[in-house]
Amino acid sequence: MPERWKAVLAALLLAASGFAAAAPTEISFYFPIAVGGPMAKRIGALVGDFEKEHPDIRVRPIYTGTYKDSIQKALTAHRKGAPPDVAVLFAVDIYTLVDADAVVPFDELATTAADKAWLQGFQPALMANSRAAGRTYGVPFQRSTILLYWNKKLFRQAGLDPERPPASWREMTDYAKQLTRRNAAGGTTQWGLQIPSSGFPYWLFQGLVAANGAELMNATGTETYFDQPAAVAALQYWVDLARVSHVHPPGIVEWGTTPANFLAGKAAMVWTTSGNLQDLKDKAGFPFGAAMLPAAKRRGSPTGGGNFYIFRKSAPAQQQAAFRFVKWMVAPERTARWAIDSGYIAVSRAAWETPAMRKHVAAFPAAAVARDQLAHAVAELSTHENQRVTQALNAGLAAALTGAKTPQQALQDAQQEAMRILLPYQR
Repeated sequence: MPERWKAVLAALLLAASGFAAAAPTEISFYFPIAVGGPMAKRIGALVGDFEKEHPDIRVRPIYTGTYKDSIQKALTAHRKGAPPDVAVLFAVDIYTLVDADAVVPFDELATTAADKAWLQGFQPALMANSRAAGRTYGVPFQRSTILLYWNKKLFRQAGLDPERPPASWREMTDYAKQLTRRNAAGGTTQWGLQIPSSGFPYWLFQGLVAANGAELMNATGTETYFDQPAAVAALQYWVDLARVSHVHPPGIVEWGTTPANFLAGKAAMVWTTSGNLQDLKDKAGFPFGAAMLPAAKRRGSPTGGGNFYIFRKSAPAQQQAAFRFVKWMVAPERTARWAIDSGYIAVSRAAWETPAMRKHVAAFPAAAVARDQLAHAVAELSTHENQRVTQALNAGLAAALTGAKTPQQALQDAQQEAMRILLPYQR
């Protein structure tokens, strides 16, 4: 080969090697929403902004449907050896992910002093569902508590102070009686209170149990306490709202229709996630308020929502890129913006000090209620074999709410099934 062609070939090879070295690291990102919609657009915009600031990383969002769909897809991909590099999954799925050896502790990735300090900067109550066996496997992202929402217009019509929500179970029942309306035929046209019992019934139930001074599981996810007296009394109260006080719809109340009924004036007070706050604000044609859950023995709500997880079978370069992406996504300015746009809790303390969040709370004080409720929050129900355990509880709740079993029997049966499932994890 002539020398000049050798020189040309060498130059081409050098250029090719430089191009290869400059090729960005691509990471896959599972996110739990259906394709399309405003949340997908917001995630897409965030990914685009991240890539502009980090041209050496490309993020491929994959929208995976519900949280239940997402954990199943992530675990299936993990077993096949091709997991996502990073995913937002239910915080309560932490034991399931750890038991499958699917995720990397953030402690292994946060090696610098700055990274270790960053890992300590999240709201403490949100970390209860982010740590297992002394290690941090999840980083909070879209997290929530349950709130009580009330229609101030309907309060005023019922002769109630529209600026004073119920602070106790007794007040909640009394208010609900005054807010329930029936037509001449005896049909209910406006319910005083609606607590959904489909979708995430265990979560709403935990709001009642926490307010009654109890928790449903231990800190290591190996035991449940579904049939303890405080839990039975909480379920009895929920059942009696419909069967005794007649202020709450009977049977199973749909999760998805609860906000719609509130917006339509068919329910004067509802319990639902703080993640619905901004949507209700955008759609309500009436003044409404958002409050901490009423107390029985104490205030209380479980936390909820999703964490970031980084997967163990990803290559080291992808893990490091995913770690940079997670840190960028939960930076104070972005988690503040995400909270403002969605109603989820800004997950770090620093986010609440940003100018944007300060301005938002000043104009819309309800935005701070879920954050303030964290002082009274408990960890969401999370155990080994979590989906099977929560299904046992959900079945018991449905049996009690539909009248198929008494609250006592329903929770005893759920407890027996849960402990049978958890038997292999007893030490």
